[in-house]
Amino acid sequence: MAELLFKDKLTAQRIYLILAGLFIASLVVSNLIFQKFFSWEFFGIYTFEISVGILPYPITFLITDIISEIYGKRKANQVVTTGIFASIFSLLIIYIADAVPATKWSPIDDVLFSKVFGATTIAVFASMVAYLLAQYIDIQLFHFWKKLTKGRHLWLRNNFSTFLSQFVDTFSVLFLLCSFNKIDWDLFGPLLLSGFLFKVIIAALDTPLLYASVFAFRKRFKLKQGEELKYD
Repeated sequence: MAELLFKDKLTAQRIYLILAGLFIASLVVSNLIFQKFFSWEFFGIYTFEISVGILPYPITFLITDIISEIYGKRKANQVVTTGIFASIFSLLIIYIADAVPATKWSPIDDVLFSKVFGATTIAVFASMVAYLLAQYIDIQLFHFWKKLTKGRHLWLRNNFSTFLSQFVDTFSVLFLLCSFNKIDWDLFGPLLLSGFLFKVIIAALDTPLLYASVFAFRKRFKLKQGEELKYD
């Protein structure tokens, strides 16, 4: 690991906090907006039917891969754990907001609020279980491939770790939502295929972003290939 000067340590910490903030915001928002579904035709080959909650979710895997590559496994796991606490806290706020009765003149009444956010409890629970499994698997596999390739072939550990973890995530959250009767079992297969394929495509497309980010970090902090920051 590369030892940093005090000024560089502060810069590294600020960047880490920004990445962690983006990660947590993406995770919490994905849990709040998941009840809206849309279709997207991919070059006439396949039509996706997926929740809008999936849109910010791949960002979390990109960020954990950046943190894993530059800051190491422990820092990546810290972000994942922090995301769990943020999800639980947001769930508590929603539960209280749902329990408070609306005024007669409130633009959003109790029925509409409950319709939009009422399923959030189950969604967050399902998402957190799936998220825990997927993110920790992603981080473990990322560092397994990093060690195996001795820091080379960033594209391989980025995509291989993400593909498997995204399948675990998609399968787990849909299984739990169907088990709690939030989604019909008839939709399980199509949504699993659409969700997983969409995440695979996004994971492949974000590989250049990962390379650009890692290149910028290595240049800024004078890191060698496969080297990680040490600033604690």
